[in-house]
Amino acid sequence: MQITVDLRSDTVTKPTPAMLDAMMNAKIGDDVFGEDESVAELEKKAADMFGMEAGLFCPSGTMTNQIAIKCFTQPMDELIADQTAHVYRYEGGGIAFNSAVSTRLLNGYRGILTAEMIEPEINAENIHYPHTSLVVLENTVNKGGGSCYTLEQIKPIAGLCKERGLKLHLDGARIFNALTHTGDKAIDYGKYFDGISVCLSKGLGTPVGSVLLADKETIYKARRIRKVMGGGMRQAGFLAAAGIYALDHHVERLKIDHQHAQLLANELSKCNWVSQVLPVETNIVLFDTFEPADLIVNKLAEHGIKCGSTDKNRIRFVTHLDIHLHHVEYAVKIINNLN
Repeated sequence: MQITVDLRSDTVTKPTPAMLDAMMNAKIGDDVFGEDESVAELEKKAADMFGMEAGLFCPSGTMTNQIAIKCFTQPMDELIADQTAHVYRYEGGGIAFNSAVSTRLLNGYRGILTAEMIEPEINAENIHYPHTSLVVLENTVNKGGGSCYTLEQIKPIAGLCKERGLKLHLDGARIFNALTHTGDKAIDYGKYFDGISVCLSKGLGTPVGSVLLADKETIYKARRIRKVMGGGMRQAGFLAAAGIYALDHHVERLKIDHQHAQLLANELSKCNWVSQVLPVETNIVLFDTFEPADLIVNKLAEHGIKCGSTDKNRIRFVTHLDIHLHHVEYAVKIINNLN
């Protein structure tokens, strides 16, 4: 019997029955007027978790990232990021469009940067150069196959930024996957970052939303920018309630997604049509194929396995809360049948 196993992304999840119940019983109001109790609760809860002063609920991680960049830069500035960074590759050119800022791209190992890489790329004060004002890190790194920063890796970068007067922002698209893998504590992150974007609609399984965390002054400014970008939602408490539920109930279970990803990676490494499987740390599996990736993707789709190519010979699997052990076992059978 053929079943559907959707490994395209962890954004495809549906709210669980318990999450839907929480949404339907949310205390709501007009958030633009500051009257939605559930939104206020979510923002405070997320800020407290990460040791930050305040939060701002937004429709997407792209919006929280773009608002942060706008808050931490001025036109003609430059930010530093890895060349795989989501803020650069997958946010529609928003850095240039929204903030009139240029981007200095570095080649980290699987998207992971170091202070030693960053320091020589900070521009001297010279009218010929853009002013370097911001460093953006991503955790986990999507294009790096779910690779993680540890706090010990972040600390020297934060120290360099403080010494040189740069802001440090974290695109925490899958930050709880990173924390699950490293064992670091969310509360410690607030010591090192000026801004943190926490996505709720990936591993945590909510239908919509991300929260931008920063100090109160930055969040006040961010709220105005959100309004200009069209992100001022009204009775958003229905969505915020999903976020609250996810933070309470879906963080601990992320280790199951990681286990499922490892099971898939182990089987792929044995396949004669796979040339390489990147090391798996969290819920993303990147692997290379001898044949064109799109050909393999189509073969898998014929058997109900949904996935996508990220390069000519590279495929991505992403596990999530709607992928259970029987889905993994079915995917393993199909993968082995391609040998």
